[in-house]
Formats: sequence, structure tokens, C-alpha cells
Amino acid sequence: MIMPFELNVFIVEDSLIQRMHAATLCAELGLSVVGEASDGNEALLLLQNSPLPDVMLIDLEMPGMDGIELIQELAHRDIAVSVIVSSAKEDALISSVETMLQAYGLPVLGAIKKPLTIEQLSKSFDHFKPISKDSPQSRPEVVMAASEITKALVEHQFLAYFQPKISIKTGVIKGVETLIRWQHPEKGLVMPSQFISIAEEQGLINELTMEILDLALQQCRHWHERGLKITVAINLSMLSLSNSTFAEHIAQKVASYAIDPSFIVLEITETAVMGDVGNALGTLARLRLKGFGLSIDDYGTGFSSMQQLSRIPFTELKLDRSFVDGAHAKPHLRAILASAIEIAKKLELRSVAEGVECVEDLVVLQELGCDIVQGYLTAKPMPGDEIVPWLKNNNQRLRELCKPAP
Repeated sequence: MIMPFELNVFIVEDSLIQRMHAATLCAELGLSVVGEASDGNEALLLLQNSPLPDVMLIDLEMPGMDGIELIQELAHRDIAVSVIVSSAKEDALISSVETMLQAYGLPVLGAIKKPLTIEQLSKSFDHFKPISKDSPQSRPEVVMAASEITKALVEHQFLAYFQPKISIKTGVIKGVETLIRWQHPEKGLVMPSQFISIAEEQGLINELTMEILDLALQQCRHWHERGLKITVAINLSMLSLSNSTFAEHIAQKVASYAIDPSFIVLEITETAVMGDVGNALGTLARLRLKGFGLSIDDYGTGFSSMQQLSRIPFTELKLDRSFVDGAHAKPHLRAILASAIEIAKKLELRSVAEGVECVEDLVVLQELGCDIVQGYLTAKPMPGDEIVPWLKNNNQRLRELCKPAP
């Protein structure tokens, strides 16, 4: 069980016996323990006078400066080090600290419930990657200017990428989600996080939505003509929902491509109807009346999930990736998923889990009765003309992947 690489580890643990146990496990894995401390204050003091370790193994519950405070100090002081947290406390607390680390931008190798085992540590260290100053995690995103967005709309620089949505029971493709990309002539492929908020602020979001809708419908028409009858999902902005004529514009656009509205799913985030509630609800009701599917996106991340479900005629409930990723190892996430999937069943909604990246999480979703999965385990987002070749090459793999365990 020796690790295939040499790493320097710093152990922060108030119990001498636990520190010795952790050091022994690290030695068995072929790792070098370069420092030990009994609390956060001592750890920070020692780090001032020695080279940074590759990994810090941090206990959460310590007198003096506890593990949570130490992690916050590491972030505030820009100390770039990978972290493994350990604790005897409940899983939900450990998971909360793991999320905090991710928010701070510190690489999280693992969040382990005590007692430490060599298997747990080995699995955590398997996730280690050297921290690069040029990594995307440390590089701030450049937000694009409104004038550039306007120019891009005129010159049709935006692209539609599609991520397949797969039946968890059969492995058959049921639809795709449309994801907007910007092929900038100088800056390359630009992600939506760099321009969507600016488009909303500058009143460009409706035009941008219609641009991506056009691209999605062109591709949908192409697939349908060749016998691939799948649904296409498109994300809507809350600002568009407040426009009383928006539903009619969408319907006219879809009709111009001779596509039945039942093949178009409009994804709305939970907070999307929190502004102008009257107009937003009217828009959504009219869209549903015309036959469009409505999906509540990022379910569970807002403040009024139940209220939204009770007042909007949704046809689909989309489970946020924050509840899906790691559910196989986190009982509290599994419990949340089970509850959401059960609600979907009782309301006769299709349940879609996004962000599925490992087989273990897929198995959990199968056991809980989820309908559709979407994520890098099954397929990454891709241009529309790659979908059919991808299907031909992956049909058998998807069926095997989604085959129920005996």
C-alpha cells in the first residue's frame, strides 16, 4: 500500500496518541511526516520557519486554535497547501468543513471520520495533485464587457454545447441540456460565468436567450429529422420570466422550426421567480399551457423549494450537483436525495440528477429510484454534431453502466 509518489505531510492533532497513530499510518504509506503540532497556533508558528508541506492532516476539535480556525487562517494568509480533515464529530459537520475548504480554494483531498485507517488515508492521498500558481482555481475569471457581448450577438459568436441526459434504468439517451459557450475571436472559448450576469445587468439577456434558443432548435430539428427524438433543455433567466410577452416569443420561435413544444424543457432556477412573482408565474403557466416542459433547476439550493413546487406546474425536478457528488460516502446527502426523489415521485415529476461523476454515486441514485442522470460519468458537454457519433461509440457502455446490480 506504498504510495507511488513522495509527499511531505504536516499533522495537526491535539492528542499525542492520535498524532503518533497518524504518523505511523503515513510512514506505512511511504510518506514523510515533516511536522507535528497540537493546535492551530503551534502549526502556524512552525510553518513560519520551515518549507510548506504538500499536505496538512488537520483535526477539527482542538483546544486553543481549532481546525476550522486554522483552515480559515491558511486561506486568509494565502498558504497554498492541500488539506485532509479528520474528526470524530458527525458526518454533516465534516462535510460542512469540506465545503468551506472548497469555497476558500484550498484543495481538499479528503474529509475523514475518526478513527483514521490506512485505507482512508490512502484513498485521500490518491487525490493529490501539485498546486500550480497558474491553476484555474487560483486564476480570477475575466468578466466580459457589455459592448463585447453586443458585438458577439451581432456577429453570432455564441455556440451551443449539449450534455446528454441518460435514463438510469436503461442507459438510453432521453434528452440533452443546452449549455451556452462564447467562441471569442481573441480569448478563445469563454464560459457563461464570465458573461451571463453582465448580460442580465445590461438588458441583453432576452436577446442572448433567443440566440441560444435558435441554435438549440436548429440542432433539435436536425436530430428529429434523422430519427433521434430527444428533448432539449434550455436555461431561462428570471429577468426573461418577468417579460409578459416572453412566452409568446418562445412559442413562435419553436413553431417556426416545426418542433412540438413537448420536446423543449425550460429549466428555471429556484430563485428565478422571486422577483416579479405575478408576471413570472403568468409566463410559466402560459408556457406549460402551450405544452413546454418546465424543470426546477438546482433543486434544494434556494430558500423556498416547497413553495416553488406548490405554485408552478413543473414537469421535472433537477437535483443539484452539491447533493449528488459524494452521496455514496455521505449519509446526510443520501438522505436529502432520498427525500427529494420521493417528493418528485409523489408529484409525478421526472427526477434528474446532475453532476454525476462516479459509479458509486450512480448506484445510490439507482437505489433511490432517480429517473435520469447527467454528468461527466456518462458524457461531457459537446457540440451538437458530436452527439450522434458519441452515441454510436457509447451505447453499449451506457447500458452496462446503468445495468442494475444483481
